[in-house]
Amino acid sequence: MTQNESGRARIVFLVRVPAARTDEFLRAYETIRYEVAGGVAGHILDQVCQSPADPEQWLITSEWESLDHFVRWERSPGHRDLAGPMRACMTEAKSIKFVVRKETSKDEGRLAS
Repeated sequence: MTQNESGRARIVFLVRVPAARTDEFLRAYETIRYEVAGGVAGHILDQVCQSPADPEQWLITSEWESLDHFVRWERSPGHRDLAGPMRACMTEAKSIKFVVRKETSKDEGRLAS
């Protein structure tokens, strides 16, 4: 990992969940989000978003202190078991990893890097 990649990371999952499995998907998300937020090193926050134009299209984002933190979590033995019920609801899933290079904060009114 280069020096520019050692900062915070954002992980993006673009997934499809059939309408009939929406409640099951959200219940599974409720279970995993509190366990990750409360006990996984390096986790900062996550969001689950549903497209108003296509209700079967979902976006899950998470922010981590570093890409290494996410990779360690993703490779941990408990990750697959914990994420399994949520993944079982998905018909498609794509994951993309990003390193945060710059951000703008309205509260600070300046660029943070």
